[in-house]
Amino acid sequence: MKIIDLIRGNKEAPQPRGTLTLTGVLSAKVLRKDGSVEDRGVICREKVTTAFANYLVDAMVSGSGSYPMDVFIYHDCGTGTTAEANSQTALVTPYGGARTSGTKVEGASSNIFRSVGTISFTGTLAITEHGLFSASSSGTLLDRSLFSAINVVSGDGIQFTYELTVSAEA
Repeated sequence: MKIIDLIRGNKEAPQPRGTLTLTGVLSAKVLRKDGSVEDRGVICREKVTTAFANYLVDAMVSGSGSYPMDVFIYHDCGTGTTAEANSQTALVTPYGGARTSGTKVEGASSNIFRSVGTISFTGTLAITEHGLFSASSSGTLLDRSLFSAINVVSGDGIQFTYELTVSAEA
């Protein structure tokens, strides 16, 4: 069994005592240029990355501020269709615009981290992937999500809501 299975709460792997699970959920609302809103609801669950798991451990070991935990707010999206893998460190095909700095709050309970970011588009694209990063360029990828295409045109936007639930031992 891989350590990342334990960290991610892989349901196929046995859960030993003391296992912390991290579960990512991505939701989206399409903001059309005509003012209408299409709530797509949950569009993907998981892939919390190995890079984030390693970052988390480094933050706990360092304690010096070299690995701040409050920086995972940068939303990016793209048109890549390669299957998700927890080993990924970037989007497959970023859409080409700047990452959006999202707002961060606790979710519905104190063990849920939530970041909401809206990306606006200046062209016609079929958006199929989303990532949450620790920096406005490069940085550590917390989660890459793959989903059915959301078609956008110039003037449209997508409001992404990413939630990371951190569950203690059951």
